[in-house]
Amino acid sequence: MGKPTGFMDYSRQTAEAALPRERIKNFNEFHIPLSKEEQQIQGARCMACGVPFCQSGMELMGMTSGCPLHNLVPEWNDLVYTGNWEQAYNRLVKTNNFPEFTSRVCPALCEAACTCGHYGDSVSVKENEHGIIENAYEQGFAKARPPKVRTGKKVAVIGSGPAGLAAADQLNKRGHQVTVYEREDRIGGLLMYGIPNMKLEKQVIDRKVNIMKEEGVEFITGVNVGKDVKAAKLLKEYDRIILACGAKNPRDIKVPGRDAKGIYFAVDFLSATTKSLLDSGLKDNKYISAKGKKVVIIGGGDTGNDCVGTAIRHGAASVTQLEMMPKAPNQRAENNPWPQWPKVCKTDYGQEEAIALFGHDPRIYQTTVKEFIKDKNGKLCGLTTVKLESRQDEKTGRMVMAETPGSEHKLDADLVLIAAGFLGTEKYAADAFGITLNQRMNVQTEPESYETNVKNVFAAGDMHRGQSLVVWAIREGREAARAVDESLMGYTNLGA
Repeated sequence: MGKPTGFMDYSRQTAEAALPRERIKNFNEFHIPLSKEEQQIQGARCMACGVPFCQSGMELMGMTSGCPLHNLVPEWNDLVYTGNWEQAYNRLVKTNNFPEFTSRVCPALCEAACTCGHYGDSVSVKENEHGIIENAYEQGFAKARPPKVRTGKKVAVIGSGPAGLAAADQLNKRGHQVTVYEREDRIGGLLMYGIPNMKLEKQVIDRKVNIMKEEGVEFITGVNVGKDVKAAKLLKEYDRIILACGAKNPRDIKVPGRDAKGIYFAVDFLSATTKSLLDSGLKDNKYISAKGKKVVIIGGGDTGNDCVGTAIRHGAASVTQLEMMPKAPNQRAENNPWPQWPKVCKTDYGQEEAIALFGHDPRIYQTTVKEFIKDKNGKLCGLTTVKLESRQDEKTGRMVMAETPGSEHKLDADLVLIAAGFLGTEKYAADAFGITLNQRMNVQTEPESYETNVKNVFAAGDMHRGQSLVVWAIREGREAARAVDESLMGYTNLGA
């Protein structure tokens, strides 16, 4: 602990964001990083707690508290404070393959569990992580380090999201020959096409992928395993296979009028925008445009917020976001104590931009769609909403959100984006390998195991645990790689 009084001497500071009306003019990342000197002061705020909840990754009341990767947060905070940036990088990547991703898109479970945050402002852990990794690239610490010895074993990874990339990175470091298959035209999975550019610029992904290529990982794009290439062929060619195909089966809203033209899944809207942006700067018009439209987004999570920010950048005439649940409190409730994840109202970047542009928060709480309204040509022109209230289900006794009689309301809309979450993996990928799925449409394995019912086939990430966070995907990829390595070699020296 470099400065015992640091948490009292210094205030929390994070990267300054460009003003909403300025940043919506483009799709670029909009935070201005702290200087190295400012970052070192932030490192001094870490108390190096005897019990560092920040790195615990515990499950409390069904929520994760602290980092699932068990990042060595106090260690690299102290190294940042003392200016030992190279050693800070070495400690950071010991547990996290992709801090360049997590420092941008992770919701910072570490900070929510920070002891400093119990009574004041948490340490800016995510900010320090970003400073460490970006400095490592600038100084050459993050250069390619190919393995010196190869094992002769071949592993195929299906899917190039964070779980697949983490598994590939770990197994390649061990000396196995790894080939990653991706059905899209670019590597990255939902990191590439599911997360908007303003949260994660895609050259950040390409930078890391290029290093992995230098280290010997082979990437094959534009190949949909299970359709373009048969599973039997891969099972014959490779010693082990890891399925990391994600959970991209979107939850639909099945109400009257669903067949109206102008209703899309959020993931398709976001993916098309990013692809067009990368291919042509949106000049090819091969995306779902929100320009001049009255946009309604169904879903109040991160994906819904990303749709708000993207629609605004398109030039939407208005943006409304429907949220089924009640508005969360602004402060922690007594029944939600630290170090549990704080269930408080968060106004994210997209909502900030909507407030700045339209003068009000786009979110309408405890509301869902009862009917989509279409014109004589079958085109969406509005929708009927209904308010929801919490009631006890007579059969199960559980509290559920039920319609409030007489609360129907009409909204004008010519573009609806459904951001209601996902229902598990796309079944064709599992069927191709004969993999058993559970009731939640996730790959079924034994507890704490990543091996499927098919010999030599493993699964990781959202395909295995269901829709989750990037840190969980990386952890699952690392643990699956460890299981694969042990099955191949009889032992493993890979870190979990």
